[in-house]
Amino acid sequence: MRRRLTVGAVVTLTGLAFLTTVPGSAQAEPTAVTDYTVVAADGVSATDATAAIKAAGGTVVSGNDAVGVYRVTSTDAKFESKATASAELIGASERKAIGYSPNGVEKVEKGLTSKGGKGGHGPAKADPLDDKLWGLSMIKADKARKIEKGDKAVTVGVLDTGLDASNPDLAANFNRRLSKNFAPDIVDIDGPCEVASCLDPAGTDDGGHGTHVAGTIGAALNGVGVSGVAPDVSLVELKGGQDSGYFFLDPVVNALTYAGDKGIDVVNMSFYVDPWLYNCTANPADNPEQQAEQKAIITGMKRALNYAHARGVTMFGALGNNHEDLGKPRTDVSSPDYGGDPYSRPIDNSSCWDLPVEGPHVIGVSAVGPSTRKADYSNYGLEQISVAAPGGFARDGFGTDTYNTPGNRILSTYPLKVLQEEGLADEAGNITAAGEGLAFKDCTKVGKCGYYTYLQGTSMATPHAAGVGALIVSRYGVPDLRRGGKTLAPDLVEQILYRTAAEHECPTPRLVSYAQEGRSAEWDALCEGGRNFNGFYGYGIVDAYAAVGGR
Repeated sequence: MRRRLTVGAVVTLTGLAFLTTVPGSAQAEPTAVTDYTVVAADGVSATDATAAIKAAGGTVVSGNDAVGVYRVTSTDAKFESKATASAELIGASERKAIGYSPNGVEKVEKGLTSKGGKGGHGPAKADPLDDKLWGLSMIKADKARKIEKGDKAVTVGVLDTGLDASNPDLAANFNRRLSKNFAPDIVDIDGPCEVASCLDPAGTDDGGHGTHVAGTIGAALNGVGVSGVAPDVSLVELKGGQDSGYFFLDPVVNALTYAGDKGIDVVNMSFYVDPWLYNCTANPADNPEQQAEQKAIITGMKRALNYAHARGVTMFGALGNNHEDLGKPRTDVSSPDYGGDPYSRPIDNSSCWDLPVEGPHVIGVSAVGPSTRKADYSNYGLEQISVAAPGGFARDGFGTDTYNTPGNRILSTYPLKVLQEEGLADEAGNITAAGEGLAFKDCTKVGKCGYYTYLQGTSMATPHAAGVGALIVSRYGVPDLRRGGKTLAPDLVEQILYRTAAEHECPTPRLVSYAQEGRSAEWDALCEGGRNFNGFYGYGIVDAYAAVGGR
C-alpha cells in the first residue's frame, strides 16, 4: 500500500538513491545512480545544454527542449556542483518533490461530527447529491447552466494525481485521447507499482485528490451523484503528481508544455511547492547548492507557465492552506521538510515565490466557507490573490448546528479504492459505519456506481473558479482552426472572470480572529483593500451566471 502523507510530514527520502562517499576520495564509487533535474541557462540551445550535462558527468534520460528542463542520471557525487558551475546550466538538483496536494487540511478533522452532513446548503436538486453542493449555489452555477452548460469542444486539464474515469459522473466527460500520465510511480514514496511499467493508465487515480478536483469542475449532469460547475466540458487528465501526493518538477513542466501544444483551454493546479515552502533566488540563509536548486525550480516553472499561456492555456492555482498573507510571508521554519533539518529562513517577498500560484499568468484562488467568510486555513494577500471561491470551512457557522460538520466542506467524486483504504467503504463497495455521512455511493440504473466524499482546501476552491473559466471559453470561444475545438485568449478569460465576479468587501473589523474556532493568534488575518479588490476576495467570489451573460 502506498504511504499516505499529510502536511508537515517529514520524509527522509532525498533522491531515488543514496550516494556513498569514500573517505578521502573526490568522487563516490560508481555504485549508485542518482536522478537529477537540470535546467539550462537562458538562451542556451538544447545541443549545448546536453553537452554541458555530459561534461559534468551526467546522462540525459529525457528532456523538454521547449523550456530547457532535463531529467538526468549520474553516478558522480560531484555532478550537482559541476552542473551548477557550468555557464550553460542554471543548476541541478536531486529529483525531489517540488509540489504537494495537501490532504492534511482537506481530510476530515479530528472531532468532526457527521451531523449536518445531509446537506440543505445546496441548489435545487438536479443530480441526487446536488443538494449538498452549497458551492454551486454560491457561485450561481445552477443558474448559469440554463444559459451555458459547457461545450465538449472545450478541454479542461486536471494537473493532479490522476482521474478516476470509472465514476459515471466523470466517464461521461473524460477525454481519454488527450489524457496522459507524466508521473510514473516511485516505489519509495508511492508504494508498490500497480502495473508492470509503473506508469498508471489514464483514467485511474490512486491518490484521490485529482478525482475530487475533476468532479467539481465537470461532473456530468446525468441523474447520478453530483454535477459540476461546467457539466458538459471535456476533462483531460494531466497526471503530474505521484500517488502519494508529491509533485516533481519535470512531470509538472512536461504536463504544462503538453497542455500548450495540444490546445488545452484551462488547466487547474491544486498543489503547492515543496520541499521549500518558498523558492528563493538568493536567500542568505540557504547554501549555494540550495540556492541553485531553487533557482532551477523557479526558472523551470516560469518558463513552462509562460509557454502554456502563450499557447492559449488559462491557468488557475490554489493560493495555499498556510493561513498567511503571501505578500507578507512569515519566517519559514519548516524548510526543507525532508532531506535535511528545517531551519529558520526569513523570506524576502520580492525574491521568493510560492509556486505555481505566484508564477506568471496564474489566477490565484482563495477559499471561503458557506457563510462567505474566508476559510481560516486559506492564504490571502493583495499581491497574489485574483478571486475567491467555495473551498469549504468546517468550522464555519460557529454557534449553529452546522458548526464543525462535513456539510461545510466540498462534496465531490472520489475513487472507491481510496475510500476503502481510508476505512470509509468496505471490500464490497458499501459505505461503512465510519463513512456514514462522510462518504456516499450512488449508482446508475444499470448498476454502475460512483463514490463521493467531502474535502476542504484552496484545492477545492480552485476548481470552482476553473469551472467558471471553462464556461467562459464555452460561451465566448472561437474555433481553434489549428488544433480543433474552441479557444479564447487567456487574458480575455481573465478579464471576463474578474469583471463578473461578485464583489465582496472586507469584514468589519478588518482584522479577523479565529479564536472562537479554536485557532491561535497566528491564524489572525488582516483584510486590506476596498470592495472592488481586497486581500481576502480579490475581485470577488466567482459568479458563473454573470460570467456567461446572466443578469
